[in-house]
Amino acid sequence: MFFTLPCIETSRKVDLRTVTFDVPPQEVLTKDSVTVSVDAVVYYRVSNATVSVANVENAHHSTRLLAQTTLRNMLGTKNLHEILGDRESISSDMQTVLDDATENWGIKVERVEIKDVRLPVQLQRAMAAEAEAAREARAKVIAAEGEQKASHALKQAAEVISQSPAAIQLRYLQTLSTISAEKNSTIIFPLPIDLLKHFLPSTKED
Repeated sequence: MFFTLPCIETSRKVDLRTVTFDVPPQEVLTKDSVTVSVDAVVYYRVSNATVSVANVENAHHSTRLLAQTTLRNMLGTKNLHEILGDRESISSDMQTVLDDATENWGIKVERVEIKDVRLPVQLQRAMAAEAEAAREARAKVIAAEGEQKASHALKQAAEVISQSPAAIQLRYLQTLSTISAEKNSTIIFPLPIDLLKHFLPSTKED
């Protein structure tokens, strides 16, 4: 029990539990001049009830306004790719700044999380087109590398076949067997391989 003197003393009840505050979406201009809409969530609690009443008029309202301002100021110094790929570091830095600023108000900021980053529709389309172009470029490079490796393999195979007179005949028969198995409607006219020898360059023995 406690007593207060009427007209002289006043009492105020302070909740010491953790409070969750959703920062409204903030329009932020990033360092690389891109406008994004960012919202966050802040977890804080009153660590010193006396200070939170004596040093500031409304500790909760002041903390929420400061969270909005801090979110805009911190993201304004970051590039778009940093905001999209380094949220944990930004959240940690924002928590440190808020905690230091609200210490004199008796407020302890426990956690800050960036919830969502909304990009303009035109920027989303531009980024999608850029990503698609990058994927196509990588696919062409991979295909070119595959063609290069295949050409080297074919060259080595040709060198091996040229060293054995019977190898090209066996390869010819294998090709006929494959065509007859896969495409039954194909008409094949066998051509004696000896006729092709006249068109092949003759090898001179030392």
